[in-house]
Amino acid sequence: MLKAVVVGVNHIGKIHCRYYQEHKDVQLVAVCDLNESLVKTVANEFKVNAYTDLKTMIANEQIDIISIATGGKENGSHHYEPTMTAIEAGLNVLVEKPLSNSLQEAREMVDFARNNHVRLACNLNHRFVPIAYQAKNLVDSDQVGTLLFVNMKLTIGNPNESSPWIHLRALHPHSIDVMRYFAGDIRRVQAFMTKAPGRTVWSTASINLEFESGAVGHLTGSYDMDNNHPIEYCEVAGNKGRFVIDNVYENLTFYPHKSSEIKVVRNSVLTGMNGFNETFKNRIDTFINEILHSVPPEQISGSGIDALAAQTVIEAAIRSQMENGAVIEVTK
Repeated sequence: MLKAVVVGVNHIGKIHCRYYQEHKDVQLVAVCDLNESLVKTVANEFKVNAYTDLKTMIANEQIDIISIATGGKENGSHHYEPTMTAIEAGLNVLVEKPLSNSLQEAREMVDFARNNHVRLACNLNHRFVPIAYQAKNLVDSDQVGTLLFVNMKLTIGNPNESSPWIHLRALHPHSIDVMRYFAGDIRRVQAFMTKAPGRTVWSTASINLEFESGAVGHLTGSYDMDNNHPIEYCEVAGNKGRFVIDNVYENLTFYPHKSSEIKVVRNSVLTGMNGFNETFKNRIDTFINEILHSVPPEQISGSGIDALAAQTVIEAAIRSQMENGAVIEVTK
């Protein structure tokens, strides 16, 4: 039985708590947050121990897996210190996205985990759905063929105005990760951004991408949309076929070339996912299973390395915008 703890217990942290507690091979034993009133309330809800100091919790509890669900600027500035502390303690670490809003910090986290042979994962939950797994099989089994283009759209309504780059750094680790999941590393980017009426931040972006494979792609992202509408669309095309994923997990449609037949996979009302929050469940379950099966740190899915790669692309897009749409090489 794995012992799990969660650091940062606002809305997202509580989701982590719930899915750890529901897993048959995991016992949620403690939660930690600087807000003493909040952490005591959450600890009472889940009937676990409460801490306001991470090092004290690590010293007092038997821990196998730790979720870092703290927030901060651009949803990532409070990830570095607790993650480094958890890695130093040799724990299996799952960090909310972005890994950090600082590229330098993200690199240090990945390097520290590698040097300490610790599993470092990131909650890149949009790819952890059955429909995405089936779509990936279409790519891996060569049914799509040589990849030609990947188009992605991720749009929500978010009024946050805390920094010029909040939209890019807080939201698009997801979209870049999904694109990389299907098409591999990205070599060059070119970005154009705009501000919706009344906004001070770059709230909508159009980003051109070139992959290492030679495939090309495009990402449209926005914090200016209606959350009642579908949030995500992904289209992957090759010289043998093309598929489309609608709204993260709802539908997969495969269009094989030279055929009038198409394959459609829908999320079943009876046996499929029951809502977006189950993407968190799938992601957490995957990390738990990889730990239980002793998957080496360098082979885990949705790893810190994957999160760093996505963040590197985002920083290149930001640089492109700052340089009037220049084409930017993505650095390793």
